[in-house]
Amino acid sequence: MRRRSFLKLSAGAALLPALSRRAAAEPPTEIRIGYQKNGVLVIARQRRALEEHFAPQNIGVKWIEFSSGPPMLEAMNVGSIHYGAVGDSPPIFAQAAGAAIVYAAGQPITNGQGILVPQDSPIRTLADLKGKRIGFTKGSSAHNVVLLVLAKAGLSYADITPVYLTPPDAGPAFAQGSIDAWSIWDPYFAIGELKQNGRILVNASDVGRTHSFYIANREFAQRNRQILKQIIDVTSATARWAENNRSDVAQSLSAVTGIPLDIQTVAANRSSFAVGLITDDIVVTQQGVADRFHQLGLIPRPIVVRDAVWTPTQA
Repeated sequence: MRRRSFLKLSAGAALLPALSRRAAAEPPTEIRIGYQKNGVLVIARQRRALEEHFAPQNIGVKWIEFSSGPPMLEAMNVGSIHYGAVGDSPPIFAQAAGAAIVYAAGQPITNGQGILVPQDSPIRTLADLKGKRIGFTKGSSAHNVVLLVLAKAGLSYADITPVYLTPPDAGPAFAQGSIDAWSIWDPYFAIGELKQNGRILVNASDVGRTHSFYIANREFAQRNRQILKQIIDVTSATARWAENNRSDVAQSLSAVTGIPLDIQTVAANRSSFAVGLITDDIVVTQQGVADRFHQLGLIPRPIVVRDAVWTPTQA
């Protein structure tokens, strides 16, 4: 190689780190948010909280709806969305599969999730679930609730027949008697109670501590640390508003999702909206969920939850 050509290539190579740093520092022009038919992000969408916050920075916001957490995190892994809310189990399955996600914030789940049975069902105790068909979304928070319930009842996973269904498919199956019980979250939990002749067998909070999470695409989190922090701040502020305005929350949820107001009112009144950063205590609880799934062979390898936790102080 001639010396002049080599010097040109060397100079170009020297510019690459600077160009890379510049590209990494450039803010996105659009933030893509994944949401389901419940929770703080639905409220934020209805109130245009993120849009108003980021408008002065010339950053747009796009909302994409998902029926459950697993497909949302599949989309997040490939960068189709940047941020979204899911239950405790989807990020475990995603991390075990090597997905490019991080935990950005957490939220406790109270009584908006559990297991329903038909009103006239002979199932009266947790032990009565033995031999029964339980419907739930595989890899969702409802999956973890089933495991917690089985452990509480002294049953094994082999003692039931799991029927893997998405919430839109599980509702009709439950109403028609194709499954004996349904592990589900709000607003489908409330729909099952009010519209599909359901009776609460157990609330998730009766069998263990559970959390929902705000998850971010790993590359987005690394390149846009301050942007992600702002997203979490807006999410937290929306949650604080929701805690004190539950009737307005129900109206917001109903307006965005199209689910009747009476159902969303039930969901809003029993929800916890507090949002905060991931604490050591939350990590320990979530690690227990991950270990439980691995012990049952439901994820292919053990994972360390802490490895996927993002903090605002990270470089």
